[in-house]
Amino acid sequence: MCKCTSREKIKKRINSRIKDSGAKYCVTVFKSNTAIYCSIIDIINNKVLTSISSRTLYKDSKNCNKEKAKNTGIKVGEKLKELKLDSVVFNRNGYLYHGKVESLVEGIRSVGVKI
Repeated sequence: MCKCTSREKIKKRINSRIKDSGAKYCVTVFKSNTAIYCSIIDIINNKVLTSISSRTLYKDSKNCNKEKAKNTGIKVGEKLKELKLDSVVFNRNGYLYHGKVESLVEGIRSVGVKI
């Protein structure tokens, strides 16, 4: 089994748990080799409220490390506070919860948003 199919299986399992949780808002992460992207989604209406990426914060940089991911998480947390959302569900999108993804969540939690 290749990594692609196992990530897809994990992704389906996560999405089914999020739908069953009854939450209204979700923070979804996408990770590439050069950046980390985060979207705030209204689950009920299936609309993206806003999205933030490390690429928009660091235009001169060509790669993303844990530090930049944490700063991106802080910006996402501030945006959640602007939208008056105190608790959201986190969708790691099939990625393992360590490294950049973990740093992103730490940044969101440091602002005071409950995940």
